[in-house]
Amino acid sequence: MTIDFPDTLLALEATAWQAQQQGALTPDQAAAVQQAVTEYARETGQDRHEVEMGLKRAVRHPEAEAAAG
Repeated sequence: MTIDFPDTLLALEATAWQAQQQGALTPDQAAAVQQAVTEYARETGQDRHEVEMGLKRAVRHPEAEAAAG
């Protein structure tokens, strides 16, 4: 399942992923992503875990998302 994420959520995850890869992810950044994922899941009626997995897949493995899309 491919989810059409808003640009703001994609950007938030991308920034956090980049910080994590650099060893600079802060608890505040991680919490902000989790809060945004939870809110998006609630607003769209989707399972939070599915949203989180889909978001990570979209940001960390865009080539797989493009092939599946």
